[in-house]
Amino acid sequence: MKITIGTNIKRLRTAKNITQEQLSVAMNVTCAAVSKWERGETYPDITLLQPLAYYFGVTLDELMGYDKDKIQAEIDDVIALYRKYWKSDYKKAREIIVKAYHDYPNDYWIMHYYMWNIGGDMADNDPAVLIAHKDEFLAICEKILEGCMEETLRLNAWNMRAKILHAEGKTKEALEIYKTKFSDWYTTGEQKTEQLFAKNTSEYYFHVQKNMYELVDFAADKLGRTVFFNPSLSMEEKTERALQYGNLMLNAFGETKEAFFIMLARSFLGRMENDLCYRGGTDDQVIAVMDKNLYATKKLEELKAKNEPLYCSFDSYSSEARNNLLEWILNYRSDATRGRRAELLKNPAYVEVLNKYK
Repeated sequence: MKITIGTNIKRLRTAKNITQEQLSVAMNVTCAAVSKWERGETYPDITLLQPLAYYFGVTLDELMGYDKDKIQAEIDDVIALYRKYWKSDYKKAREIIVKAYHDYPNDYWIMHYYMWNIGGDMADNDPAVLIAHKDEFLAICEKILEGCMEETLRLNAWNMRAKILHAEGKTKEALEIYKTKFSDWYTTGEQKTEQLFAKNTSEYYFHVQKNMYELVDFAADKLGRTVFFNPSLSMEEKTERALQYGNLMLNAFGETKEAFFIMLARSFLGRMENDLCYRGGTDDQVIAVMDKNLYATKKLEELKAKNEPLYCSFDSYSSEARNNLLEWILNYRSDATRGRRAELLKNPAYVEVLNKYK
């Protein structure tokens, strides 16, 4: 947040047709001091702020150039900009959030994004980075836990504390945080919302269906991780299982038309494609699984077009993904300018699959 008190003093003085000398006499300072205020070289002594505000007939906030709504709008804009880049251009996102933390150091959401960006996001954190920034991160966590009422931010402050403990070799203490500060599966808000309604009501059916779709999305992602990170499987075997399991899920959908199975396929294949892409899969392996993933995503969008009430847990961070997941995936794949996805765009077979679903 830029301090504009000097600019405001000059504007208020000019509006009242007062000279710098007249103002200096009224405030019992030198004319040079007033000149330095207006050029932004120095700030008035804190004891002069109230007299200056009274002299000009304005509030202290107006004198300081503080506009709460305007500043909140600036913060909202910079967070939106950060979220736009954090998946596609990590370097650009880092620059945005570091500057934002410098400009708005007391905004809880800015603190949160800054800490997790530097810390390496929510998974696969480098212990050396967490230890290097331990004091800074713990200070941010303390600020959030002491003053912020947003439960999401508070839980992620506890999450960072646990990650730092784990990085220090204190895994037992880290696990205790997750046990005591986070809900288990049966005490989540979603489960309790479902239990609010009688089982013969439309409200109950809506919430139980919503929970089912979100959980199958989540569980399918876990299935993908258990396949990919199975140390007994080669990369070729992982790919074979991705295609085999994907076919089983898609066939189940074809036979039953039950959205459960297409969501299972979409989330599982999406996870497998992502890990094959970034963790050592060949071009052919990525392309084969991506083709099946895009097919499942297309079928999912067709169901949504029929007003099927589908709810995913992993695309909720993006309004574009919620509106049309297939279009979002295709744009993300096609617009890559760096990294593995950009390299894959040089492969005609990869581009051909993308174009098939556009």
